[in-house]
Amino acid sequence: MNHPAFGGSHLPDITVITPVFAPAAESHALCRIGFVATRAHHAELGGPLPGSMPPFATRLVDEAVVIPPTLVRRRGVTDLTALSALLRSPPFPSRLPEENELDLLAQIAANERGVKALSALGGTIGPTGLQSSMDQLRAVARSRARAAIDSLPEDSLSAEERLDDGSILHVAIHRRAGTLDIDFSGSAAIHPRSFNAPAAVVRSVVMYVLRLIAGRERPDEASGMVLNEGFLDDVTIRGLGGMLGPAVLPGEEWPAVGAGNTETSQRLTDLMLKACRVCACSQGTMNNLLFGNERFGFYETIAGGAGGSPAGVGLSATHSHMTNTRVTDPEILERRLPVVLERFEIRRGSGGGGVHPGGDGVVRRVRFLEPVEVTLLTQHRVESPYGVDGGGAGACGRQVARRADGTRQELGGATVVRMDAGDAVEIQTPGGGGWGALRESPRVPIEKCL
Repeated sequence: MNHPAFGGSHLPDITVITPVFAPAAESHALCRIGFVATRAHHAELGGPLPGSMPPFATRLVDEAVVIPPTLVRRRGVTDLTALSALLRSPPFPSRLPEENELDLLAQIAANERGVKALSALGGTIGPTGLQSSMDQLRAVARSRARAAIDSLPEDSLSAEERLDDGSILHVAIHRRAGTLDIDFSGSAAIHPRSFNAPAAVVRSVVMYVLRLIAGRERPDEASGMVLNEGFLDDVTIRGLGGMLGPAVLPGEEWPAVGAGNTETSQRLTDLMLKACRVCACSQGTMNNLLFGNERFGFYETIAGGAGGSPAGVGLSATHSHMTNTRVTDPEILERRLPVVLERFEIRRGSGGGGVHPGGDGVVRRVRFLEPVEVTLLTQHRVESPYGVDGGGAGACGRQVARRADGTRQELGGATVVRMDAGDAVEIQTPGGGGWGALRESPRVPIEKCL
């Protein structure tokens, strides 16, 4: 499945779920002892544009192939017939259905590996022992989250951020006796485009921020921290139903969610960290770059600056928060695709000043050797990444089309543009905000140095 009504994030992310069974202790019957799942991003899944993340879609069905819960394997026999029909169905079938099917077979194989491992564990300690172990892991996560909650600077916190188009994100956080009430009331209604964040994405952001706070309090345990639903046992999330967690039932016409998963999630992280005063704003965007034609599709996210914090300066040229990816190596990019990577460097001076300055963004320029359609989904092109405690804001990002004839065209933050052979797109990513006020003159903004 990839449908947000069933826990999906956005349509290119397809999830394969497999139940795991083991013999019951009191009989020869089988009992379900758990599930294993894989979620993988498919670079091409149909839609009106290569890459399957059109920025101007208004409905889910206008983004890519929609997959409700669909059976692909029964009693050890794989059957992709129903799924293959969906991949080839109108209005916007996948351009590479055979590639989708092969990737899904890889996901099924990964699940089978997980089934064997969980079954072996269940066979060793039994279903009761397995359940006890899972309960203990959940309890450990709950205790870590409780420590994070108790470390918040105040009992009531709030913050507001705006997307580049002016859509409001608002949060009010109230701590009561070790529990946390997080209320997003006051945030924007359902977005007319694809910036709607499914409820699963909102919950992921909340869990992520609590994990950051817990890691800050116990840095020696941060790398091995148990992360599961126990993190949210003492957390109540309210105020969903609009752009955040659209209240739409399965079977009804869903709003588009592509940029909600990538961009609104980043800005929601900005919002939560601002309220909890964890660090200054990082680049707050994935700088999504998608391009292709009827022959191929490619998608990447691009690094930027991280925010400064009480612990130190923000990193430059890094993927932060919800991005969770690395960029393709230049050699692979140029070998497999009709492109030349002309420029990839740190965008010096783009981080905000401060006692602990924000990290710098990057400049990445890709020139195309055949005609393609380019999609850009970004944020912090209008709203600057904030500084904290007097720290300076990071520089906004920008993108430019460099035509083969020498002309330049400024591009919007969420846009589609046709590129001919010889044209290039250049993305300058945002810097992070700074932490703490300097007593000396602030940095000269990078725009004044160009």
